[in-house]
Amino acid sequence: MPSTDGTAATSHAKISTHILDTVTGDPARDVYVRLERRDSDGWKLIAEGRTDDDGRLRHRVPLHDWQAGGYRLVFYVEPYLGGEAFFPEITVAFHVHDPGRHYHVPLLLSRYGYTTYRGS
Repeated sequence: MPSTDGTAATSHAKISTHILDTVTGDPARDVYVRLERRDSDGWKLIAEGRTDDDGRLRHRVPLHDWQAGGYRLVFYVEPYLGGEAFFPEITVAFHVHDPGRHYHVPLLLSRYGYTTYRGS
C-alpha cells in the first residue's frame, strides 16, 4: 500500500546490522544474531537471523513489536572467531526513541576486541 508521500508503506521496522572482521577486512558471514526487546518480564526475542555473504542482516520486525524502548542485539561470534575467541558473544544494548527512523548498529570485530556505533 502506498504511503501519503508516494513511497511504499512498510509493515516491518527498519533495523539492520553489519559485521566487519577488522583483522581480515572481510565481512563476517553466517554469524547468528538475536534482537531482543526489554519489557516488564525481562528480555523478549523479537527477531533472529544470520548475517549474509556481505556480513549484513536486516531484521524483519513486525511494526507492532517495534516501539520506543530498550533493545539489544546479541552477536554469537565464537563459531565465527573460533574457540580461542576472548568474547564468545557480544551484547549491544540501545534505546529506540523514534520507531519511525532506521536503526543501523554495525559491529567491527576482532578476536580480542570490538567496536560498535550508531550507523546510518
